Amino acid sequence: MKIKTKLTLAVGILFLFIALLSALAIRQVHLLSRDTKNILQANYISLDYTRNMHKMIDKPEITKEDLTEFETLLQKQNKNITEVGERELTQDLLTHFNQLKSQPENNLFVSNIRKDLNDIMKLNMDAILRKSDTASQTADNSILWISITSAFCFIMGFTLLVNLPGYIANPIKNLTDSIQQIAAKNYSQRLYFKGHDEFSSLAKSFNTMAEKLQEYSDSNLAKLMMEKKRIETLINNLFDPVIGLNENNIILFINEQALKISGLKKDDVIGKQAEQVAVTNDLIRSLLQKIETRENKDASIKIYADNKESYFEKQLVPINITPTGEEEKKQIGSFIILRNITPYKELDFAKTNFIGTVSHEFKTPIASMKMSLQLLDNEQTGKLNEEQKNLVESIREDTDRLLRTTGELLNISQVETGNTKLKIELCDVNSLIIEAIDINQKLAEQKSIAIKYAPSVNLSPVLADKEKATWIISNLISNAVRYSYENTVVEITAYMTGNKIILSVKDCGIGIDPKYLPKIFDKYFRVPGTEKEGTGLGLAISKEFVEAMGGTIEVKSELGEGSEFLITLLIS
Repeated sequence: MKIKTKLTLAVGILFLFIALLSALAIRQVHLLSRDTKNILQANYISLDYTRNMHKMIDKPEITKEDLTEFETLLQKQNKNITEVGERELTQDLLTHFNQLKSQPENNLFVSNIRKDLNDIMKLNMDAILRKSDTASQTADNSILWISITSAFCFIMGFTLLVNLPGYIANPIKNLTDSIQQIAAKNYSQRLYFKGHDEFSSLAKSFNTMAEKLQEYSDSNLAKLMMEKKRIETLINNLFDPVIGLNENNIILFINEQALKISGLKKDDVIGKQAEQVAVTNDLIRSLLQKIETRENKDASIKIYADNKESYFEKQLVPINITPTGEEEKKQIGSFIILRNITPYKELDFAKTNFIGTVSHEFKTPIASMKMSLQLLDNEQTGKLNEEQKNLVESIREDTDRLLRTTGELLNISQVETGNTKLKIELCDVNSLIIEAIDINQKLAEQKSIAIKYAPSVNLSPVLADKEKATWIISNLISNAVRYSYENTVVEITAYMTGNKIILSVKDCGIGIDPKYLPKIFDKYFRVPGTEKEGTGLGLAISKEFVEAMGGTIEVKSELGEGSEFLITLLIS
């Protein structure tokens, strides 16, 4: 049967039901008063809710469970508002309840809640009485009006019987034809119905769908998919391992190099939580630990790859966007790049070994040179004239400088290879400082510089390697003397604070530009423009030694006001 025939039959049956409805409605009106209780159902529910809430709030001691049950009933009451003014009263009740939750001991809030509950109950009880009276009056009037309405329905039913089938069937036929056009990819098809009924709304929705389909069809989706594949191919062909994460640490992509060094399979990783993968994979676990701790001091990671121990440098790149309509950036993910620095590490190891070997080999001939110079100073080997003495003194200075440089190179090679051995013991601070001063006294006298230090008897012994601690202090004094102006003072102080001793070496030199202070302890770094001799290793070695002994070293300096180096060592 066609829909038009079905609708015609339905309207015919509806016409018959209207006649029966007239007789049935007259009978039902007489039963309206008896069924008034059905009208009161909504108000009764509100009364039941408020009654139960009254029980909760009237308890001598209100528990957390009571507050939770009270809040549940309050939420139900908020959804059962049927009377004018009931919403405002319920909102007041919610406000007072929130205050009670924050201060459960406040009886004023309990009193306010009781008042709100009573007001809601009174409002619903009044409504019940009002509706009961109204229902009785309605019952009397319904008989007359239903009779009139029945006659009207008869006329309307006849009208619908004539007009409704075509009114419904024709738009449905148009809609069916348009859907067939859309199925045939004719996305330019549109529907137009007059009026503001359901068919008009359906036509608008249909037209919106057709427009979206047309936009989708005409969009650059294919190009976007191609670009996505191109980016994925590019990432997979990168020499460096790359892992992409979203803001919840779910792995979005991982290239072939990362799979290779981690021993993972792509299907077992993509879409998985990184923490879950880290449980069974050491590399992912190590990367996550470095991300969480923001570890930057040693960013290199040693991994067995390419049949050898390889070194990778981790770089975490956050992905930030500014959402539409907002000003602050939001992190939506990140990706980890592991740069293969194995060749550089191998070169660095080779350099360190070479420096250590050469420096060690230099010490023996340098020691022989110093011994020869001592023999030349001995008059038993023959007297030297004044010019020869000057030459010998010049050679001695060069030998000392060469020996100092060789020692620094040996120290830095030990630091870089991890072969530094410390003999930690209790050391007297005054003895360390005095010994370091004696080493540099001759250099200071040549520039007419006074090294000022007042030993203190109140200093506790420090835990340090005596030889290296003396070397550190001597190196700082030597730098202070070399960079101070002639006829000035190098001031050394030492004092105790807490369980530490702070040792200060302050010079009267030109100072250091603030922009170079962060690099002052880097290996081979020298302040640009300085004309003083040196390798740029002394401060780097000092920092490594001090930190190995559990201490710290820092510098304070301003141009034109000299520099002050501070060493902190732990006491026993």
